[in-house]
Amino acid sequence: MAQIIPVVSEALQSTIRRLLPSQNGFGEDLQAQNVIVPIIDLTPSAEGSLLSSSLQQAFAFGSQTEFIVRNTTSTIISNSGFYRVFGAINGASIAAGTTGANFSLTDGLSTKILVAWEWTNAGQVGKSDMLDFDFIVFLAAGQSLTGNTSATACVLAGSTRQIATSTGELVNPSGFVAE
Repeated sequence: MAQIIPVVSEALQSTIRRLLPSQNGFGEDLQAQNVIVPIIDLTPSAEGSLLSSSLQQAFAFGSQTEFIVRNTTSTIISNSGFYRVFGAINGASIAAGTTGANFSLTDGLSTKILVAWEWTNAGQVGKSDMLDFDFIVFLAAGQSLTGNTSATACVLAGSTRQIATSTGELVNPSGFVAE
């Protein structure tokens, strides 16, 4: 037999008021029941996608843009929105000095380094390392993501994919069709 009992907990009541502001003035206590109630999670649909976030961010042939940066600075993304940036950096120590690479954000007036790598010749000329990177970046209008390497012995290579517009509307992988 189903039983419904009041739940008296200020912590739960406070959470309900915070998460559901429209219920703030509701005058009754929370109630619990001993009946199994199936729950259907509509979160992905409510967020604008039928896919989980890991699938929604997947690379697809028609929605990824590749890049390779070697011994120069290149603009990788110049459109506003949320982007996934994925790839690897391969760097080697050279005969003299330091080899380095970085990703930077710029608004045209100033530049901020997002992440940087550096290889210094410590008696091991030609020693190389490869490191993976996978991050999400947001660009407002007028901002861009650049990649830079300081020598031919250092390469940033990867892909970018827009995962959401600047207003937060999710962008599904190219070719995905919801049934």
